[in-house]
Amino acid sequence: MRRTALLPEDWWDLAVEAPAGDPAGQDVVALRAENDQLRRALAGRAVIDQACGMVMVLAPCLRGPARNLLVDMSRQSNAKLPEVAAAVVAVWEGEPLSRLMRRGLRRALRRLYAEDRGCGTPPADEPSGRGRS
Repeated sequence: MRRTALLPEDWWDLAVEAPAGDPAGQDVVALRAENDQLRRALAGRAVIDQACGMVMVLAPCLRGPARNLLVDMSRQSNAKLPEVAAAVVAVWEGEPLSRLMRRGLRRALRRLYAEDRGCGTPPADEPSGRGRS
């Protein structure tokens, strides 16, 4: 089994500056900044996808509700989505969730199950946006 870990923020910090008046150097700096941003996004996405898969199996639910559960959990625990996803994956490896994340998970699961039971659907006289018109 692969171990999942988030990379520290300072790992991405590269101090690169272009001399004033050097357009090619400024382009290189801009491209490196964009490259670093894309690397961060991809690293976070992998752990988010892994956590979504775990939620899909354990809840059980589809990908959309699983991701919504993780987003809801991140809002409840005031943490970024990749941090929450890494914590969920780390539970599989024996690490406990923080108290704040456990509370967020409980609330998110209650909301997921309430929507699954139909508690989150609009009344019959309101259009749901689904089906034929």
